[in-house]
Order: sequence, then structure tokens, then C-alpha cells
Amino acid sequence: MELLDIISSAPFWVAVLRVGTPLIFGTLGVLLCERAGVLNLGIEGIMVAGAFTGWLAVYHGAPLWGGVAVAAGVGLMFGLLHGVLTVSLALSQHVAGLGVTMLATSLSYYAYRLGFASVSTPPTITPFAPMVWLADVPLIGPVLGAETALTLVALLLAPVLAWLLYRTPLGLAIRMVGENPAAAEGQGIRVAAVRIGAVMAGSALMAVGGAFLTTSAFNAFFFNMVNGRGWICVALVVFASWRPGRALLGAVLFAAFDALQLRLQQGGASLPGLPALPYQVYLMLPYVLSILALVLVARRAAYPQALMKPYRKGER
Repeated sequence: MELLDIISSAPFWVAVLRVGTPLIFGTLGVLLCERAGVLNLGIEGIMVAGAFTGWLAVYHGAPLWGGVAVAAGVGLMFGLLHGVLTVSLALSQHVAGLGVTMLATSLSYYAYRLGFASVSTPPTITPFAPMVWLADVPLIGPVLGAETALTLVALLLAPVLAWLLYRTPLGLAIRMVGENPAAAEGQGIRVAAVRIGAVMAGSALMAVGGAFLTTSAFNAFFFNMVNGRGWICVALVVFASWRPGRALLGAVLFAAFDALQLRLQQGGASLPGLPALPYQVYLMLPYVLSILALVLVARRAAYPQALMKPYRKGER
């Protein structure tokens, strides 16, 4: 199968959006945190916790959207913990974030082992159904019609977040505390409250990205299912220069690389004159291309000036 045939087919783009949806949620969550000046390396564990709690709530009878809400609530709680550690107590954002990742991951795995000790295969739920009512829309229908509602929410979230950051007083406050918290305080903005609120909201988005994996992409929870997606989201924010539109583009681009390598392995797709390559080369493809994109873009990235800098009220 030729490479051009793959990237022009609807099933390929269905897979791209399915792979990209948790990345979109996670990347926008990280972006919101960092726009307020807080690096949140707890994302990997928060996504695991969101995946587990969202699935567990549905497994015990909650509706699917109820499971997503539970996951978002758990993300809020871990975001509050991270915010208190890094904003109120001014602890290292790197160390606190890694601590939150280990705590959230360990608690999720422990709870799963405790609740399903005698289960040999992961219990399943009925996941979100595809949006078949969109299948007849010209051009995009065959792709969106095969996706679930959470994918549509993720795609709409980027313009909504851009509007929030650049067209509302709240967005201005978030950007101010991430650029110049002293000036924000001089304008009567409560820097700590805005930062903690942004971290909590961003963490909720990360958890929803994890919940997508267990309520849409799959129908069960299993260990290592997040598989480093959180760290990819952190890198994608740099690629996006902290802009929601570019974050959406970066997440879809990485997902396209990932979906492409799967098809290159499975279908034997080729370019004229391309020799047969070991499958490990295809596994590396999305990461190598992402690193190349980061190298080209990161030098021109305009990062928030107060990112990772603790701030105490009254300091100048």
C-alpha cells in the first residue's frame, strides 16, 4: 500500500483523531497551567488517575458522562494538591509534579489491585458510541462520524480556550500572573488564587484525556495504558509556543506520525525505492519527527516569563 493512499484515506484520519484526542486534552491542560506560570509534571499520573476513576465510576453504574465528570473531579483534586505545593508553599515545581505523578499512578494501580484482585482479565464497560449522525456531513462526515463525543469536545476546546485566554478578563489575569505576577498583584489580582485555579482546571483537562482512553478508545483499564502521553503533551506545549491553536495542530501532527507508523508496520506501505526497514524504525518515527519539530520551533518560542518562578505576595 502506497504512503499517499494511507494519508488520503478516511480510516487513517479516524485513527489520527482517536490517537490525538487524549493528547489534545493533555496539551491544553498543560498549556493552561504554564500560562499561569506553573509547570505541571503531574500530568502523567493525573491521566492515569483520570483513566482509572472514570472507568471505575462507569463500571459501578454511573453514566458515561458521569464517569468523565468523576475523572475531571479527581483531576481537580490533584491539581489542588500540586497548586498548594508549588504556589502556596513555593516548592520545586519539578519535584512536586513528579511526586504527584508517582502518587496518582500508585494510588490508581493499588486501588485496581485491591478492587479486582481475583480478576484475570480487565473488566469491561460499554464505551461512548460513535457519532454516526455526523456521517453524512460533506468531507468531514466519514471521519467525525466514526469518532465519539469526547473527540468533538477536544476539537472545540482549543478555540474556546483561545477565546478565554485572549478575549476575557479572566484570560488576561491568567496571562498576567504567568508573565509578571508583581504587576498583576498591583492591579488587584490575587496571584495565588489565579495560579491554583488554572492548575486545577488544567489538571481536570488532563484527567479527562485519561478518561477518554477507558471510556472511548478502549472499554477497560489496564496498567501502562497512558504510556508516556503526558510527557509528550509537555513537549507539545513548547512546540505550540503556548498557543491553543498551535497546541491542537501539534497534537494532531504527532498523532498523525503515530498512526502512520502503525500502518507502515502493518501494511507494508512504501515510497519508491524505500528498502524494507526494521519495525523499530517505524516505532521511532513519531518521536524523531517530534524532536525535529521541537528543535526547529523551540528557539523562537515565547515562553511565559514567570514560568516556574515562585511568587510571594508583596515581593518585587
